[in-house]
Amino acid sequence: MIVELQGLEVFGRHGALEEERQAGQTFLFDVSLEVGEPAVDRVEATVDYRDVAARVKAVSDGHRFDLLETLAAAVAADLAERFPAARVRVRVRKTRPPGIPAEWAAATAERLGARLSE
Repeated sequence: MIVELQGLEVFGRHGALEEERQAGQTFLFDVSLEVGEPAVDRVEATVDYRDVAARVKAVSDGHRFDLLETLAAAVAADLAERFPAARVRVRVRKTRPPGIPAEWAAATAERLGARLSE
């Protein structure tokens, strides 16, 4: 089973350019966690989306990243460590990257979870 969050908006002061860090911007996170089937129909039996969103925000707020790559990797590593997932995938996007005529730029990181058998 895959638990997903798409387009999670988190404001951050990340970027390689000083003006990006000063002004800040909204980053969009697409997160998926490969988890086991819940045994019962209760939120406590699976991964709660609210907890995942809170961890993404905590990692983003906890450190300034120059690169999308290192931000995506840090979030993926944190989620893989904290949740019962066999695999975690995190894509982080920023819209209108400076100096590039593109809608968005992104980096994606994947991590194996500590609990591969669940």
